[in-house]
Amino acid sequence: MATLAVSIFMSTVLKSTKNLHVTFLTLLLLVNSTAVVHAQFTYETNDGSITITGYTGPPWVVTIPTNINGLTVTTIGASAFLHSTSLTSVTIPGSVTAIGQDAFVECSGLISVTFGNGVTNFGDSIFGGCSSLTNVTISNGLVSIGSSMFAGCSSLTSVTIPSSATNIGESAFSDCNSLITVTISNGVTSIGEFAFEYDPIPSIMIPESVTNIGYATFLYCNDMTNVTIPGSVTSIGDFAFYGCSSLINATVANGVPSVAYGLFDFCTNLAGVFFQGDSPTVVGDSEDGPVFYDDNNVTVYYLPGNIGWSNTYQGVPAVLWNPQVQAGGANFGVKNGQFGFNVTGTANIPIVVQACTNLANPAWTSLTNVTLTNSPFFFSEPFQANTPARYYRISSP
Repeated sequence: MATLAVSIFMSTVLKSTKNLHVTFLTLLLLVNSTAVVHAQFTYETNDGSITITGYTGPPWVVTIPTNINGLTVTTIGASAFLHSTSLTSVTIPGSVTAIGQDAFVECSGLISVTFGNGVTNFGDSIFGGCSSLTNVTISNGLVSIGSSMFAGCSSLTSVTIPSSATNIGESAFSDCNSLITVTISNGVTSIGEFAFEYDPIPSIMIPESVTNIGYATFLYCNDMTNVTIPGSVTSIGDFAFYGCSSLINATVANGVPSVAYGLFDFCTNLAGVFFQGDSPTVVGDSEDGPVFYDDNNVTVYYLPGNIGWSNTYQGVPAVLWNPQVQAGGANFGVKNGQFGFNVTGTANIPIVVQACTNLANPAWTSLTNVTLTNSPFFFSEPFQANTPARYYRISSP
């Protein structure tokens, strides 16, 4: 487009000398303008590097160039591709280190995004409302997932947060109503408020690096069935798992000093919360209730040797969870091709018997899930004659 404009102006000069001054002035304005055009991109030059400011297309399968006119492309500017509804794919090279706010907002046809290794600075709401986005490849080097970065990406089914990232921002994946697989790599320290609200995640592994879980982070994740809060967590916001109606079991690891008011409010199918440490204090302020409001069937379980526990916790029953394998007696060992043992403990506690074949790198397999009665529970399975070793443990559900 720039070459065409120069050609037209030069033709005008040849035809009419009295318009020479006007034409020359117009040409100077074009050459000295900070916003210019290269192929389908508009861009600005800033301190010897290029910021992409817009795209006119087609084509709609776009690879951002690493340089334009010998200058390195380092930034995709705010709203650069805003409402580019025909855009289907974008590849961002390693030269790009920053992407501005709303850069790809409401690109409703965008299916695939690939990031290079260079992007470390993300603005807010970069891919908000990209309702067709199904595939995002994020390379290591990413430091933070920005606020509302993927909010409303209703076709996104899985996401992996790389180990380089330390923060998942506020509402980063809220309303991603097809999101079922989330992998958070060790290295993330904070998960922001509303980060995964309304998402159909069936379960999530929160890594030991996380120290902060924000306000209403998993609000109304109605398909979540179990969760473990690791011992690294020192701060949990109110309503973190509010309204997770399919949540059945939760574990709060040893080291968590406090839990929030409203933490599990309206988790109406919650059956057991397993605390591995001392009784945590309750902080925050909830209008709906202390921790388990409207959770009518929940029981809290705690381990032997920990302090602060009684027969209730925050208005719900609290029970000592103390299963023990009886490594002896008439039922222990191999009989009639079966290996078995008794398990005893407090009445009516739920247990899972698990087994593995290698303690150095264990892959535990659940064999049975039962509730202990007042009598010992006898477990048995066919003797594994061809297995060099087989190990058993008792776990919570």
